[in-house]
Amino acid sequence: MSLSKPDIIFHDLQLVPYKETWDYQEKLFAELMRQKLAGVAAFPGHLVFCEHPPVFTLGKSGSTGNLLIDEPGLAKRGIAFYRINRGGDITFHGPGQIVGYPIVDLEQLKLGIKTYIEMLEEAVIRLLKIYGITAGRLPGATGVWLDPDSPSSARKICAIGVRASRFITMHGFAFNVNTDLSYYRFIHPCGFVDKGVTSMAKELEGEQDMEKVKLLLRACLYETLGVEEHQANG
Repeated sequence: MSLSKPDIIFHDLQLVPYKETWDYQEKLFAELMRQKLAGVAAFPGHLVFCEHPPVFTLGKSGSTGNLLIDEPGLAKRGIAFYRINRGGDITFHGPGQIVGYPIVDLEQLKLGIKTYIEMLEEAVIRLLKIYGITAGRLPGATGVWLDPDSPSSARKICAIGVRASRFITMHGFAFNVNTDLSYYRFIHPCGFVDKGVTSMAKELEGEQDMEKVKLLLRACLYETLGVEEHQANG
């Protein structure tokens, strides 16, 4: 292993309730923060992959007006809702979506928050290119988009919302692979009222191998962030 690259511990939690994973992130974040404040420089970061049962999450600056369904409607459909401490507005998480939570020290990676977000976007763009899907960025909006230059057909395939404190990150991205897109009719995704959403399955007209996509996406993330992986159980 190259000693020049920071270590990252990979966790694949599979399908897990949102609040359980949020608590897990907070635990990892607090551990890294304690070590950093104690002056320990060489500690690993974490990359958590998971899927969630259906849930809407609203960022700290988001508007509840972008949630288009009331509490009884959420309960009837088995959809959870959380207001959380990341940036960004409202988004959906559900089965068939790769949710990624990098918990890393940007100072170790020598990155600012804006560049870090761009690198998350770049990793997804590179992954999609492997599958023959051309993706890019939409000016003024985080995330990864298809046809971003076309107002009538621009659609988001990956949402990004992060939190950073003393340059340690949490939260991350939600990448639609085989996601049931019908849930998005209950929100204005990321606060947009005139933009669509999509998935790999929709674009490629067929369900994709999640394990293969996860493996390739991890490789793209390691490459863009310049990290090495350590395995961890859960």
